[in-house]
Amino acid sequence: MAVPARVPAVCAAAAILVLLLPPPPVAPRRPPRCAPPCSCWRESALCVGAAGPPRSLPAGLGSLSLVNGSFSEVKDRMFSHLPSLQLLLLNSNSFTVIRDDAFAGLFHLEYLFIEGNKIETISRNAFRGLRDLTHLDLRGNKFECDCKAKWLFLWLKMTNSTVSDVLCIGPAEYQDKKLNDVTSFDYECTTTARMYPNCCKCMFLDFVVHQILPYQSVSVDTFNSKNDVFVAIAQPSMENCMVLEWDHIEMNFRSYDNITGQSIVGCKAILVGDQVFVVVAQLFGGSHIYKYDESWTKFVKFQDIEVSRISKPNDIELFEIDSEMFFVIADSSKAGLSTVYKWNNKGFYSYQSLHEWFRDTDAEFLDIDGKSHLILSSRSQVPIILQWNKVSKKFVPHSEIPNMEDVLAVKSFRMQDNLYITLTRFIGDSRVMKWNSKQFVEIQALPSRGAMTLQPFSFKNNYYLALGSDYTFSQIYQWDGEKKIFRLFKEIYVQAPRSFTAVSTDRRDFFFASSFKGNTQIFEHIIIDLSL
Repeated sequence: MAVPARVPAVCAAAAILVLLLPPPPVAPRRPPRCAPPCSCWRESALCVGAAGPPRSLPAGLGSLSLVNGSFSEVKDRMFSHLPSLQLLLLNSNSFTVIRDDAFAGLFHLEYLFIEGNKIETISRNAFRGLRDLTHLDLRGNKFECDCKAKWLFLWLKMTNSTVSDVLCIGPAEYQDKKLNDVTSFDYECTTTARMYPNCCKCMFLDFVVHQILPYQSVSVDTFNSKNDVFVAIAQPSMENCMVLEWDHIEMNFRSYDNITGQSIVGCKAILVGDQVFVVVAQLFGGSHIYKYDESWTKFVKFQDIEVSRISKPNDIELFEIDSEMFFVIADSSKAGLSTVYKWNNKGFYSYQSLHEWFRDTDAEFLDIDGKSHLILSSRSQVPIILQWNKVSKKFVPHSEIPNMEDVLAVKSFRMQDNLYITLTRFIGDSRVMKWNSKQFVEIQALPSRGAMTLQPFSFKNNYYLALGSDYTFSQIYQWDGEKKIFRLFKEIYVQAPRSFTAVSTDRRDFFFASSFKGNTQIFEHIIIDLSL
């Protein structure tokens, strides 16, 4: 039986009891969530062994410490997603390069500690944009106090920030001295200018990894369309022809389109007026030509290439004669025919079969003394030179390059109005040859250890050769204008390299290194002016 009259009294007593009891303990505030290998507190984070500054760090972070990191360089705008940072500590990491604008976007950064790393290169504009920087600590990093460090020497004298002592590891006369105590760079800079005559006075050149594409490839082609730069990458294992576009904002190459097929070994872009075509060479299922369709914003199949002529395509070469567009496919099978195709305003049709049964590995179009020529390399004979006959409008045999059997590829380039070719051999010596108005003569032999490509390229009047190797490091050679030879400039590691392709955009120069067994790598050619 209910007793309504007593309910208010019970409630009042309960209320008094609640007031007399001690308040429940307040749960401690949990630190912000932070993905491994980082630990986070309210306004700071510590990351040990990270591959870079994680994107998942809390907003409003004021302090970040990266220790024992595995990243190889401090890239441009690497910390721009953390604009509130006031303190950044980079200690005992493995990076060797600090790029231009590495700390761009950190307008509030006051303290920058870069201690005990393995720095080889600090780009001249690495600290650009650090307007509030008051303290910079470079302890534990020793520098070559030569011409390449002149910009840092001058910057230390001009900055308003407090900077720890920068010690020299060399040259011998400056070992263990402070960079500020170096009396003159004139001797070092003069010596550098003599050693590197193509560098202008005191120019430091290098190739550094800019971007890694996580897939294998065998060839890379580049083309421009509507003021944008694209590359087409052949990926036989993924059965793709991947088209990338240069991103002007992120400053990287991003995916644009993907042409699927079967064992794609070559993707060659052809621009006819405002039309963009891509020749897709396949080992199986025939080869095809795709056209960019504006309404679909993608490449669609345009025409087939007859299987009876092309059995095992190995190279695609584009060229123009008398304002008419051609391309040739070198076929490396005994049953196939290396064939020239011509544009007829409606499509590409087979124009000329060059020869049979020679297992051609490469085709190179070049102008020799004002006349159009093709050089075909082959597994079964020495390279042959075909000349364009203006009467028959066909290629006819002209000559050969003697004593050069088993050439895998031939590439041409011009330097100071002279014509050169490179001949790639898998084992033995690859060759550099020069045209002397009558024939090609050898000027240099480069030892080859599993070479499938020897690619000439140039950036800003600096001439290079990239020699691939399946067994060891690939080598980059630079032209020595004084000695008139290519000298070893740098070694890079690329697994089973199959092509090197130069690409320029936004006043920056890159070369793509395709890999049959590993990741495709994009290297950037950097120039640091040390004379200012």
